[in-house]
Amino acid sequence: MNLKFFLDKKPLFYDEIDYERFPRIFHSIKHHFKIPKVIHLVGTNGKGTTGRFLATALFNNGYRVGHYTSPHIMKFNERIWLNGDDISDDILEIVHNKLTQILDKSQLDALSYFEYTTLLAMKIFADCDYVVLEAGLGGEFDATAVFDKVLTLVTPIDIDHQAFLGNTIKEIATTKLNAIQNNAIMASQKYSEVYEIANKMSKNYNIEKIENILNENDLKNIKNISKKLNLVKYLENNLSLAICALRFLNIEYKESDFKNSKLFGRLSAINENILIDVGHNPLAATSILNQLKPNKYILIYNSFKDKDYNQILSILKPIIQNVEIIDIYGQRVESINELQKVLNDLKIKYTKFKEVEPNKQYLVFGSFSVVEQFLKEYNG
Repeated sequence: MNLKFFLDKKPLFYDEIDYERFPRIFHSIKHHFKIPKVIHLVGTNGKGTTGRFLATALFNNGYRVGHYTSPHIMKFNERIWLNGDDISDDILEIVHNKLTQILDKSQLDALSYFEYTTLLAMKIFADCDYVVLEAGLGGEFDATAVFDKVLTLVTPIDIDHQAFLGNTIKEIATTKLNAIQNNAIMASQKYSEVYEIANKMSKNYNIEKIENILNENDLKNIKNISKKLNLVKYLENNLSLAICALRFLNIEYKESDFKNSKLFGRLSAINENILIDVGHNPLAATSILNQLKPNKYILIYNSFKDKDYNQILSILKPIIQNVEIIDIYGQRVESINELQKVLNDLKIKYTKFKEVEPNKQYLVFGSFSVVEQFLKEYNG
């Protein structure tokens, strides 16, 4: 059974998650894996770009590097980056076949889409020096948390995935920070509760704040790299966290080490009048607002039921000219009536998305699914 067919049989989302399943299965097959030095990324926003900045710099310094990120936009291969490129179909199939020989049928059936993909990535990364490993939606209970790690990077934490992580910043931050094993570096945080929890945990772990690591030369380099890569402010912040990781690892870096490190789908301009961003929560919306105001855009949008689209749209309202609702598919998609009700309450005009007009400015935002569907229609 090829990988695509195997994964297509597994649901992408679950109402409940068995948090003991993956650790139990991994420890039973652990002897089949060679685990490199792991840098783990937890947080709400910025994990993908922080990880790609770090992985690219490590690779350009001569290390063998794997970067595991999720979800993908257009193709599954985007999730597994090895030594500068997305993994090939051939390697995916070879390692998938090896993994199906290691796991028994009950384990293969039980593992979720994300759990199996995590094992697949770690099997592919066996010969790496470093693996930059991005948590899916959590922290201590995430599949990525079972591996021993040399460092944890904590990106900004905000409200998201409440059904699994909790309804308060304290609950969410506790779950995410509990993934720390020994050393951690924290990006600047919006909520004081995150720092309070980190301070309590620092009795057992070495947890550094980003501002305590960067020196004047780093700050100068960050500005220069950001200018060369044309990074918006929030991407510059993610670059800063990646550089902190290099400092922790005692790896000297050059500005040129970050060439071609910008991850697609993060406020990316695909045309002179179209910006796309895979952000899908209020923190991402705030970053977008701060970067794009006072300009106005047609927002191509849709949402899942579990997202706070009311708050997201409220945040983005100052830069919204009107909304064009794009169809996305799946059980978690919010009903068109509920979305329209919120748009009416916010007094935001809306229509159904049909096509892009060359003389208008567009922002495609809402989730990986929104961006994926837009790109399919736009490029189709």
